[in-house]
Amino acid sequence: MKGKKVLYVSGEESSSQIKMRANRVDSNYPNLYLLSEIRLDTIFKELEKHAFEVLIIDSIQTIYSEKISSAPGSVSQVREITFELMRFGKEKNIATFIIGHITKEGSIAGPRVLEHMVDTVLYFEGDSSRELRLLRGFKNRFGTTSEVGIFEMTKVGLISAKDISKKFFTRGKAQAGSAITVLMEGSRPIVLEVQALVSDSGYPNPKRSATGYELNRLTMLLALLERKLDLPFNQYDVFINIAGGIKISETSADLAIIAAIISSYRNRPISKDTIFIGEVSLIGDVRDIFNLDLRLKEAKSQQFEKAVVPSLPLETIHDLKCYAIDEVSKLIEWM
Repeated sequence: MKGKKVLYVSGEESSSQIKMRANRVDSNYPNLYLLSEIRLDTIFKELEKHAFEVLIIDSIQTIYSEKISSAPGSVSQVREITFELMRFGKEKNIATFIIGHITKEGSIAGPRVLEHMVDTVLYFEGDSSRELRLLRGFKNRFGTTSEVGIFEMTKVGLISAKDISKKFFTRGKAQAGSAITVLMEGSRPIVLEVQALVSDSGYPNPKRSATGYELNRLTMLLALLERKLDLPFNQYDVFINIAGGIKISETSADLAIIAAIISSYRNRPISKDTIFIGEVSLIGDVRDIFNLDLRLKEAKSQQFEKAVVPSLPLETIHDLKCYAIDEVSKLIEWM
């Protein structure tokens, strides 16, 4: 939005509050205008006075239209205001950003009518205790939703995280229960660390916990290890954590998860120079994943020396030794 004339409408904070924040993060620009208002008609009158190119509404739940008698944030108010903003934005060629409240689970609060009406839905993800934030697109009428923006929260606000290669793993001393994999976030490969802890269970039903990884898939992998490798995980608590606060939504990390679990169970560290990439099926096969060559190139750029993969890459990657395994039982032999 550099060089664009922007109107920021705040229905939650006063102008003085926003001014203090703008001073702190050094965000005072001559083309950025602030309006503290909750009435839709007044917002439109301000838009008519000046040739704004971008409109930001913060938030849609605080704005109300006098045409509707219900309270701000209700279904009818949200539907009416969103429709009017869409109509006005298309007529005047104004790019409009609507900010909505979210629930504790991370979904848009209230009725889903807002998601259905807009052209694009963007979510910010991230652990409040960490500086990294991910911007994901869950709906996009103008392009793909597979791309992800990665930002850092600093004292001057959000900035682009240009060098994120070492944000999600460490190259310190090898320890039991740690394995490295390469995840694809859109078209960007990210090297990250998978951590596992296996401990004796003092309860009839062992605990299963996963942070950043799907719990149902963890349960499936443990059942597979019990069946195929005769490992008695029904007597152990198993905890999984994905370092860096990132969430894994693809199956390419299955092999790394299993490697970390076995490493913790045997109390045997895995070399920090090795990565594990592969999907594990219910019958114990290690299956190919997409963009394997791109992942391996990223691993090589981070000075990894070995890779355990479902199949050898199409092109040889200099100084990176690849070991292909087609069954999860062969992972035990390799480790």
